[in-house]
Amino acid sequence: MSRRHLSTALAAVLAAGLLTGGAAAASPARQPVVGEPRTEHGCARIEERLPELAQWPRVESRVKSNPSDERRVRRILAGMTLAEKVGQMTQPEIGAITPDEVREYGIGSVLNGGGSWPNRDKHAAPEAWLALADAYWDASKASRTGVPAIWGIDAVHGNNNVYGATVFPHNIGLGAAHDPCLIRDIGKATAEQIRATGQDWAFAPTLAVPLDDRWGRTYEGFSEDPRITRAYGYEATRGLQGNSRSRVGVLATAKHFIGDGGTVGGKDQGVNPASEAEMINVHGQGYYGALAAGAQTVMVSFNSWTNDSGVDEGKLHGSKLAVNDILKGKMGFDGLVVSDWNGIGQVAGCTNSSCPQAINAGIDVVMVPNEWKAFIANTVAQVENGQIPLARIDDAVTRILRVKLRSGVLDGEKPSRRHHAGSPAALEARELAREAVRESQVLLKNDNRVLPLSPRSKVLVVGKSADSMQNQTGGWTLTWQGTGNTNADFPGGTTVLGGLKEALGERNVVFSETGDVDPTGFDAVIAVLGETPYAEGVGDLGKRSLEAAKLYPNDLAVLDKVSGKGTPVVTVYLSGRPLHVNKELNRSDAFVAAWLPGTEGAGVADLLIRGKHTYPGFTGELSFSWPRSACQTPLDADGDPLFKPGYGLRSWQTGNLGRLDETSPEAGCSGNGGGGTATEDLDVHVRTDVAPYRSYIGSPDNWGGTELGPDGEAAHSSITVVPADVNVQGDAMKTTWTGTGPGQVYLQDPAGGSDLRGYLNANAALVFDVIVHQAPAARTVVSTHCQYPCFAEVDATGLFTSLPTGVKSTVKIPISCFAEGGLDLENVNTPFLVYTEGAFQASFANVRWAPKAAADPDARTCAGLA
Repeated sequence: MSRRHLSTALAAVLAAGLLTGGAAAASPARQPVVGEPRTEHGCARIEERLPELAQWPRVESRVKSNPSDERRVRRILAGMTLAEKVGQMTQPEIGAITPDEVREYGIGSVLNGGGSWPNRDKHAAPEAWLALADAYWDASKASRTGVPAIWGIDAVHGNNNVYGATVFPHNIGLGAAHDPCLIRDIGKATAEQIRATGQDWAFAPTLAVPLDDRWGRTYEGFSEDPRITRAYGYEATRGLQGNSRSRVGVLATAKHFIGDGGTVGGKDQGVNPASEAEMINVHGQGYYGALAAGAQTVMVSFNSWTNDSGVDEGKLHGSKLAVNDILKGKMGFDGLVVSDWNGIGQVAGCTNSSCPQAINAGIDVVMVPNEWKAFIANTVAQVENGQIPLARIDDAVTRILRVKLRSGVLDGEKPSRRHHAGSPAALEARELAREAVRESQVLLKNDNRVLPLSPRSKVLVVGKSADSMQNQTGGWTLTWQGTGNTNADFPGGTTVLGGLKEALGERNVVFSETGDVDPTGFDAVIAVLGETPYAEGVGDLGKRSLEAAKLYPNDLAVLDKVSGKGTPVVTVYLSGRPLHVNKELNRSDAFVAAWLPGTEGAGVADLLIRGKHTYPGFTGELSFSWPRSACQTPLDADGDPLFKPGYGLRSWQTGNLGRLDETSPEAGCSGNGGGGTATEDLDVHVRTDVAPYRSYIGSPDNWGGTELGPDGEAAHSSITVVPADVNVQGDAMKTTWTGTGPGQVYLQDPAGGSDLRGYLNANAALVFDVIVHQAPAARTVVSTHCQYPCFAEVDATGLFTSLPTGVKSTVKIPISCFAEGGLDLENVNTPFLVYTEGAFQASFANVRWAPKAAADPDARTCAGLA
């Protein structure tokens, strides 16, 4: 049964109608009420059953309003002009607004995106964060209203944007711990980390119930089981905000409302086709927990909600039904609702700087990173011309002021004077993080009780992730996608290799990343393999299968070098989702699902090596179903998984797995046939743009894209384009990446996608002429898009580095490489894009898709671009 529907087991539970977690029995005519949960060991209990709710419940928040607070909010509101009210609703990005502009425009809040730091310094010290926080605070206090601005940050597994902060396991690992008290403690530690750098507001916890593991944000969800998400939502909120029933600490954000984990095909920002009953009883559960704990903010989701039962809400940022009627009305939420990054721009008829539909739907704070001045002007005009009622603005600002009052900001001190401000000790929580790693590891296989190993063992350690903090911490870590990081970026962390050396001694650990060491004579081989970092959009698998050996063939090659040689092989698999790893399991005597453990890799080693510690061995249990076959998605416990939720061996158990089937489809799960066979080139840019394609640049200055002007030029702070000569005069886009940040140049059809399957059928290649003026200094990709976040990319760093400098080369990349990477060839809108995060300069010309060119002797191979 599809996981987009209730599993039969859960449906049976719901049908039983057993009431737990503070819900009261209700007839269809009477609205149910959800309050604080029952507890166990002082924390929210993961209930065996949840009640089936026939309608949206009212949620009783533990944080209560009082009349004096409400009178004070009304007085402040009464003294504000319309422009000042809209300023309170506006949330720019720190790279796009100065403190003086905060004062001038009466801005209510700022944010920093993933990979954004004070002065664009990745290694900014707490003092630099605090200095900027103080500057915004002082500026807002100097405004006419004197209402302090607050700063929001994506602290989703610790204060993960900040250099030197301990990073906890991602949520998927914490779900395997089945320990709500651990979640509370991590929330509390994260709040201290946030106070150390001066922020007020965490954009966490994520309460998605991921139902298709192809989704690139699967690891942000605690579980496919809403019972876990509900209990965890309560404790994550309580940890961040504290125990007070009138004043809260660091503001928590219940996100993303609602149904982001249930989109068709696991497509990020896609369509959730759930019935209202499924939204209430599956996707809503985490919100009942978080709101009962007093969560003061809720973030709206990028996804749409449309089904065949009469729901046609489209993008939820414009849904009055979801935001105003359900969240604020039926559920009784009295805090503030914040949009996601430029989320209003996705509503039909809207732009990033103008969307009366979103305001009228009930959004109170609008995350408008760069175009905030235009947003203020547009919104003021829309109120004045009657598109937005003034009462709706007053409601939004009332909620904002209420939350600022409850969080202590209105009466508080500047960030540098608060408890934990600037404290290096507050940024560290290594023992707690190490405990979280231990609790989250799941032992899937342990033939002959290979684990735990003797502390006197001599081991060969192999694999790309054994000594990689980047792979260990995953996305949303220092940078948005978690890429571009090195071990030096985590001075307080320990890799899995470092933990093994700590446990066994340096002399007893030999490391060979590629496995080119004979394992004979070692007591065991420990292979640390798995996924490389990704975040939203980039992490989507699209129409690719879940087969790890297809996604990461080098991992299997490493295992092939060391398995079957007489030395037991222990595989530690780092991943943000369950993957089809039958081949890897067959080559391993023991197999550990280690998820994305964060900065304390020593916690993994703690369970691999038998020691004198007092903590138990493996206790983690899957919170997601594990696929038996490569295309087994969506998948739930009723769908014949290889391992069901709740599976996890203890250290003394062996399991009985046997040899697994290794067959899998050659080209993903899409069945991407049809489309005819292309016979002519698809010209994209030949001396100039070829309609319908237009050339753009994108960067943090404007990821929405800046079109090249009539003069062939465009400029952002990190990327510029000017005309140049490659074949003839002015036929090329000379693109310079300055190295100050990421950027991309691309060609796109602004009207949407086209069916280009015929080019795959014709064995075509993406062909372009290029002159490399300066080789790339960082990872560089060539990609094609099927309407972002649907896309596929190849690593072109080596390709561009290998080309001669200063002379023309012709590059041919088989379209099949993009098809294998998940490109939906029925809907291609961006046939060419080059992205890099470092310095690079090249001129691109004569861009086209050429039939049969993939068979040319000079065409690149997909393996060579892996």
